[in-house]
This record gives sequence, C-alpha cells and structure tokens, in this order.
Amino acid sequence: MESIVVSVKTGSFRTVVDLTEQAAKFCDGRGDGLLSVFVPHATAGVALIETGAGSDQDVLTAIDQLLPRDNRWRHRHGTAGHGADHVLPAFIAPSLTVPVVDGRMALGTWQSVVLVDTNVDNAQRQVRFSFLAG
Repeated sequence: MESIVVSVKTGSFRTVVDLTEQAAKFCDGRGDGLLSVFVPHATAGVALIETGAGSDQDVLTAIDQLLPRDNRWRHRHGTAGHGADHVLPAFIAPSLTVPVVDGRMALGTWQSVVLVDTNVDNAQRQVRFSFLAG
C-alpha cells in the first residue's frame, strides 16, 4: 500500500473542500486498485457529491438542520454548538473507498471527492490518500 498525507486549510467557516484533483494526481500512473481517503479527525468527514451546482451549500444546510449549533449537546467545549461537530462523522464518515482503473478514479460523471468540515475551531486538516494495488 502506498500512502500520503496532505494538509488542507479549511479556515474559520464551515466548508466543503473539493479534493478530487489532489486524489486524481495521487492515483495517476498507479494502475488498477482502490483509493482510500481518510481524515483522522473526530469532527470532519469525506463524501462523494456533485460540486459547483449548489450541492456544497446544500450539504452544509442539511447538516445545520440535522445537527443544530445550539446548547443541546453534552459535548460543550469550543464554540457554541461544537458538540454537533463531534456527531458529524456518524453521518458523513471519516473515510471512503474509490475504485481506480488504469490510474484513474472510476467516479461517476458528477461525482467529486470532498472534505466536509463544520468545525470552525480547527482551521487545518490532514487527509490521507492510500492506494492498494489490485
């Protein structure tokens, strides 16, 4: 297995960051296999979504509705509603696997690999790309 870690600056706003280009560069020339994308954080996840057509914001809106940023959470350190950030990975997993064929991710036409980060208390994230040859 081959693996790298990339740093992603997410800033001080809830965000969806497109990782597709970085993942594609990592897979380039590696042949057939599986790409694992993993974020080693308790308050972020990765997903496959369409980007650029409003879905990025729709994901954040859905998270706000599902996981409101208020004082209902028992986990209360950090900014208001930070407990919701710790529940996020139960809905948007911290890892995903993508098939790779001839060095290219076998994504659907509109699929992009994204990092979903709602934690404004942590502006820097690590993402691990791992390739397992087939």
